[in-house]
Amino acid sequence: MLLTEQEKLREFISTAVEKYDRQRSALLPILWAIQEEYGYVSEIAMQYVADLLGIHAAKVYGVATFYHFINTEPKGKFIIRLSRDISSIMKGANDIARQLETVLGIRFGETTPDGLFTLQWTSCIGMDDQAPAMMINSEVFSNLTPLLIPQIIRQCTEKFYSHRPITGMVGDSFTTTLTYASHHANAGITKAVAMEPDEVIAEISASGLCGRGGAGFPTGTKWKMAADANSDVKYMICNADEGEAGTFKDRITLSWFADLVFEGMTIAAYAIRARQGIVYLRAEYAYLLPHLEQVLKARREAGLLGHNISGKEGFNFDIRIQMGAGSYVCGEETALIESLEGNRGEPRTRPPYPTEAGFLGQPTVVNNVETLATASVILARGAPWFSGIGTEKSKGFKLFSVSGDCTRPGLYELSWGSTVSGLLALAGGEGAKAVQIGGYSGRFLPAAEFGRKLAYEDLGAGSSVIIYGPDRDLLEVAENYLEFFVEESCGQCTPCRDGTVVLLNGIRSLRNGKCSGQQLDELLSLAETICVTSKCGLGQASPKVLLSINRYFRNEINAHLTAEHSARSK
Repeated sequence: MLLTEQEKLREFISTAVEKYDRQRSALLPILWAIQEEYGYVSEIAMQYVADLLGIHAAKVYGVATFYHFINTEPKGKFIIRLSRDISSIMKGANDIARQLETVLGIRFGETTPDGLFTLQWTSCIGMDDQAPAMMINSEVFSNLTPLLIPQIIRQCTEKFYSHRPITGMVGDSFTTTLTYASHHANAGITKAVAMEPDEVIAEISASGLCGRGGAGFPTGTKWKMAADANSDVKYMICNADEGEAGTFKDRITLSWFADLVFEGMTIAAYAIRARQGIVYLRAEYAYLLPHLEQVLKARREAGLLGHNISGKEGFNFDIRIQMGAGSYVCGEETALIESLEGNRGEPRTRPPYPTEAGFLGQPTVVNNVETLATASVILARGAPWFSGIGTEKSKGFKLFSVSGDCTRPGLYELSWGSTVSGLLALAGGEGAKAVQIGGYSGRFLPAAEFGRKLAYEDLGAGSSVIIYGPDRDLLEVAENYLEFFVEESCGQCTPCRDGTVVLLNGIRSLRNGKCSGQQLDELLSLAETICVTSKCGLGQASPKVLLSINRYFRNEINAHLTAEHSARSK
């Protein structure tokens, strides 16, 4: 008897749900499986999933519509996502956009009549060292020029009719010599298993290693908190959701030094006595998944994952990879955990902290890619070596992703305490009038402050460095930032959800010469309010660009105010 289409759909979903033992926390992987098979997740598919998981359909709908990469309506066979972060715009993304629209005969947000192509803007895809760049499904195309677009579209069309794979075009990154490259394979884990878990934590603490993801929390302290938690079940999570605009250091680390990252996860698991590790990999890095799975397979075969790791009786630990689905806020550790549990990636109220009640309510350590890779090197070389680098309060070295108005964008390893001006000289960014440190949520600095230090005690732990040359329109920069924050807000709190929209509209009015001095004052007052009343770091950071430009580059604002105000201000 032939099955109807709905029966086939239900059978497929049932198989997918059973694969994950009907775990509600597997909701996102289940939605991914449906989308890969059918192209999108329909409302009836959501209802089937809800029935089988024993949850309300509204819950499934809420999760599916939260993530940018989950389609809830039909899209083209090839979804083109062109990066529109400011570094990409600076390198010609708008020219690429016009060429795409011309070649495809559609506008952004539309699908071609034959159902082959959907054209969309997207946030940073981690390729700012090779901007402009775009994704077609999971393939990445970088260093784009308008002349390349017809060739790429033709390749996709030929693939559809011939079933040959499309091949992305990714160039080489400029990268300084990295300490990771001289690491002796698995030297860190070999030393770790010869120590007691508390001795491993003590070594990390003595090194002075702090989180490389942005918050800068002491890594040894975090591990000790989880180790001391009273539970037989603990989790080690690698945050590979590198969504901060302008950042690509984790992409390069995972591409070249995945073994080092997995080694660091294994060391952390030994220290806190965790048996399961999870890598939360951002959807934009899906093309790295086969490589990462191969590295994990090789580590299992070498006895570096699984049971009795490195010959240590009773040390059992393994790692799985779970894909994100396009959400900037999931880079925050509690939002990431919510996503892993099959929920919308909305930050939790703390306390409790993840080290006490994290994934599935169990003690959990969340460290980012760079932190874990660096921990491996520290165990291999010793805490004194690492703590001897940097400053008194900022130990060791740091990776910086540099893009924008410079001649040598790329990945730079520097000792903590290096100056902004020193980094600009290395990257060919001399003459800049402003620099953004730490991505859109970081610090916006004028040239007068380029002598400041890249260190926790000064500019913080941010890794993204975006350089703005003397002719760059900073109000265009502010508009781009606020478009990003409006798009990425989780919507949980009013100041961020609604306030950033008002700021964006205000910036647009200002750029169009339709903003008075009184309106500007109201915008600045609102910006201050959003900073102090938003629930999480996204909302708290979203107004910073406007406040900084007003503080350091008021002349550029005055040039756009209405004529009446301009006359009064002279």
